[in-house]
Order: sequence, then C-alpha cells, then structure tokens
Amino acid sequence: MLVRAPVVVRGIRLGEVENVLLAPDASRILGLDVLCGDGSNRFLPFSTARLTESAIEIDSTLMLLERRELDFYRSRGRTLASVPELGDALLAPDGALVVSLPARC
Repeated sequence: MLVRAPVVVRGIRLGEVENVLLAPDASRILGLDVLCGDGSNRFLPFSTARLTESAIEIDSTLMLLERRELDFYRSRGRTLASVPELGDALLAPDGALVVSLPARC
C-alpha cells in the first residue's frame, strides 16, 4: 500500500505519502503527494521513486517538487481515493495500474 508509506533518502525519513495522484483516465500513477516533516506537501514524480517492502526510496531531496507542481498535478489528475474500483489494482513497474476483473461463473 502506498498511502502512509514513508519516503526516505539514504535511510533518512523525509515524510509519508498522503495521497496517490493518477492520470485523468486513472490508468497510471503520475506521482505521490508527500507530507514532509516540515509540514509541507510536495509532489514526488512516480518515475523517480523506488518501492521497497518498507518504504519509498528516492535518490535526492530534489526529487520532491514544490507546492506549485503539486497543485498542477492535483488539478489535472485524480486521486486514488476518488476511484474506488482501483482498490484491488496491481501496480506495474512503470506505474500502470492493472485491475483484476472478477471471475465469471
């Protein structure tokens, strides 16, 4: 699960994921809304993140973009919470969301 996952750089916790931002068609993750330790929300492009079992790792704090970029993606994308049918989606390495359809009898 991505929401509430810690975001770290070289083992130092920078914050945690507050929301997942999706493309307008909800087909892939664009990035993560990260609540940082200073109380500010920043945008983390998904392509710059590495998912591990315990955290989301980034190479540099420079990957966390300022509020202006976060607002841009918030206004043009969708949040994961706004698309309930994606609750059981699987995540491909490139950020694409794969929805498993229920089996038919």
